[in-house]
This record gives sequence, C-alpha cells and structure tokens, in this order.
Amino acid sequence: MANDSFQDKTVLVTGAAGFVGSHLVDALLAQGAKVIGVDNFITGRRKNIEHLLAGQSDSGSGFSFIEADVVNPPQEYLPAGTQPDFVLHFASPASPPGYQAKPIETYLVNSLATHNLLQYLLETHPEATFLFASTSEVYGDPQVHPQPEEYWGHVNPNGVRSCYDESKRLGETICGVHHRDFGLDTRIVRIFNTYGPRINPEDGRVIPQFIKESLAQQPLSLHGDGTQTRSYCYVSDLVEGILKMATTEGLAGETINLGNPDEHSIKETAEIIHQLINPDQELRLNVIPLPKDDPTRRKPNNSKAQRLLNWTPTVTFEEGLRRTIEHFKTQE
Repeated sequence: MANDSFQDKTVLVTGAAGFVGSHLVDALLAQGAKVIGVDNFITGRRKNIEHLLAGQSDSGSGFSFIEADVVNPPQEYLPAGTQPDFVLHFASPASPPGYQAKPIETYLVNSLATHNLLQYLLETHPEATFLFASTSEVYGDPQVHPQPEEYWGHVNPNGVRSCYDESKRLGETICGVHHRDFGLDTRIVRIFNTYGPRINPEDGRVIPQFIKESLAQQPLSLHGDGTQTRSYCYVSDLVEGILKMATTEGLAGETINLGNPDEHSIKETAEIIHQLINPDQELRLNVIPLPKDDPTRRKPNNSKAQRLLNWTPTVTFEEGLRRTIEHFKTQE
C-alpha cells in the first residue's frame, strides 16, 4: 500500500511482537516510519520480530524494541524525550484461552495502559494520533446482525470473557474522554476475527486450531453443533485498514469496524480447511461443549469503513487460508 503519511514519522506500537502488531511494524517500516516496538511477551512471540531484531543495530533499520509492560507509565520505559507522532495500542491477549489465562493483565492493558499512554501524550505531544485496537467482542453475543458501530452490544459484564470484552469497552471510554474533554486525536478500530501467517498455532481460536489438527491428521475440535458463525479477515487486509484509519484526515474521535463480512459457520470453516489440507480423507470431528458466552453470530457492517476509508477486504477466504497453511507448514 503506497502511503507517505508515515515517512519519517515516529510510531509507537504496543504489542509489537503479537500477531497483528508484528505485521503492523513491517508495514510501517516499509512506509519509512521510525518504529518503537514494545512488548512483554505475555502472548507476543519473539519469533514474530526476529527478522527485525536482527537488524535493530543497523542505524538505518528504523526499528527499536523495548521489552516492557505497557501498563506502567510510559516515562518508565520510553527513552527520555520520546514524542511519537502516532501511538498504535495493540498490546493485549486476544484469544479466549490467552486472556482467560491472564485476566488481570488483560483488563489492565486495555484500561490502565490506555489511560497512561493517553496521559503521556497529553503531557508530551498532544498533537499525536492515538489508535486503540478494540474488538468485535464489544458487541458480545449480538442481537443485531450484522453489527454496525452504532450498536451498543449484548455483553455479560461478569462472565468468563468479560476481562477482555469489558476492558476493551472501558478502553473505548477512556479514548472518548481524552478526545472530548482533552482534545486528543483518538481513534478506535473494532477488529473482527483475523488470521494469517504468525498467528500462534496454540492460539486456541478456530482457524489455527483446525489447521494444526488437520496437519497432524487429527479429528477437528468442533464446539457445539458448529452452526455459530464468524467472519474472517486476512491480516494484510486488516493492516491496510488500520493504517488508513490512523492517517485519514478528519477521523478524530471516530470508531470504525474492520473485518471481512464473508460469513461462515464454524462447521463450514472446518470443512474448507479439511478440504485444503486433506482432500482425500474423510472429515472427522471431535465434538466438544460450546464455551460459555460464546457468540452465536459475528459479522461486521463495513459500510462506515467503505465510506470513510475507502477500504474493503480483497483477499478471499480460500486464498488467505492457503497462505496461512503454507506458513504453518514451515513452522513444523
């Protein structure tokens, strides 16, 4: 994606070693940005940024990495005088197994870390743009389908997923306060299911789980009857939308869905992945109970992204799966 909006700009990316964060860093560097990546490796993986760490000593690489917990005030981990032009806050566990294993870290990174980063900008560089990675999970088990940004959601405030769902909702609140009351340029993207190379095979979400099991010739773990649906966006499409959201003029205070509206049932997802990996074998399923508070349907209304960002996903589901499967094969 040709874009000079980041040329020579300083961009702070939290969660830089994560699945989406590491792809963001690559795209930013390709556009001439100076990127400061921060991660504490709770769920991020060093292997996602090994290619960047190897060149970090090169003064022309444009990348520097700090291993730190962004829940702490930025003054404690950023070099003195750091004034980022953009902050892309992507630090958070994102899969149910990941955030349920680290519930306190999850709700703090989405709430307190968001507050601390915005307060830092308020004190040091209030002209900066702050983009918060929210999630389709703020819609909960939706009663409106597909989900538009105006929908307030149907969320269990004290359930097994609430450490993530509700902390993302609180993060959105914190962004809104800093925009309305303090004049900061805060922007929110609600990210729907995303997949692609570098997603952790142990992530626990449906696509990496099905690919891992198919490659191992194992039955695919199907939650419930598989009629629940998801809409899957390939990571390069998502990154393009994120960068457009960060740089398009006039979007301070806006919230925009980013996802692919191509909706599939979980059982259909299993069938497609099985056909791509083991087309000559019969599909075997291991039916397991549906997780508590699992959304029954999930599909973004993308009209706002189309109108304001001129953004529409272009990678088809099967093409994205092929690329992801090939990457999984290289990791074996």
